[in-house]
Amino acid sequence: MGGPSHHTIHLHNSGLSLHVVEEGSGPAVLLLHGFPETSYSWRHQMSSLAGAGFHAIAPDMRGYGASDGPESSEEYTSLHIVGDIIGLLDTFNLKEVYVVGHNWGAIIGWDLCLFRPDRVKAYVAVSLPFLLRGPHRSFMDFYRELLGEGFYMTRFQEPGGIEAEFASVGTSEVLQRILASEGSFPICIPEGNGILDLIPEVTTLPPWCTEEDLKHYTEQFEQSGFTGPLNYYRAINRTWELKAPWTNMTVLTPTLFISGDKDLLHTLPNLQDYVYGGAFQMEVPNLKGVVTLEGGHFIHQQQAAEFNDHVIKFFKEHPL
Repeated sequence: MGGPSHHTIHLHNSGLSLHVVEEGSGPAVLLLHGFPETSYSWRHQMSSLAGAGFHAIAPDMRGYGASDGPESSEEYTSLHIVGDIIGLLDTFNLKEVYVVGHNWGAIIGWDLCLFRPDRVKAYVAVSLPFLLRGPHRSFMDFYRELLGEGFYMTRFQEPGGIEAEFASVGTSEVLQRILASEGSFPICIPEGNGILDLIPEVTTLPPWCTEEDLKHYTEQFEQSGFTGPLNYYRAINRTWELKAPWTNMTVLTPTLFISGDKDLLHTLPNLQDYVYGGAFQMEVPNLKGVVTLEGGHFIHQQQAAEFNDHVIKFFKEHPL
């Protein structure tokens, strides 16, 4: 087995270029990363999927790593990002693929299933469940009303604000704190505090993240900056507006949901009840299972072997 190969793919539908890592041959599995990660976060899945007879494909998403990143948040709506994915699939001449999405990648994966169900055979969503597009307000505005102006997504909205806070401590320190927190940081920021005030400094990395891993992530975010990644949050309300044609539409793709038992899912009000109480199954009728592993937000890195077993088994149950 030759190991992963790296390419720059030019997307004819948007004019952007994406850095893409691929490994293996066989049915294609598209791996969509979240914040603050890159295609590197799938390093444990790439080789495992390739060894199981799949063709693993992991892009740096728009605004991340070595991929192009427009400056305006208007160019980070879910329709833009899903457009990138369709352009990528067309470049590889893939009519239908398996998809795994984590964090923001999970949100994009859900919308890919919603907008283009013809292109997704089966989907594994990690950390973030499907949220139905309601007719009255976006999920960010819902949580802003519920939790107040200190809600972290609200604080992310000011262009340059969080970037300046991150710059004050340095890229490596920011990433080390977030990765070590495993997604269990407070979701509300008291007035007068920054988000980093609530994420403790750490002297050691979690066992699943080595110094080499942190160095790699740091180099990638120093290359891309944080504005592109943060623009995903800044485009939430614009995405909600553009998704009006999909109001109250459910996802019909066969889906498996995986999360860690210490993930943010278990601290956001109402979200845990939604996932485990039956409403999630109603909005994703072909939800085939909900798997809760021991660990935090970055469960695909923290519990890679067990995570991979679930993913490979699920995809093999839904042959192309």
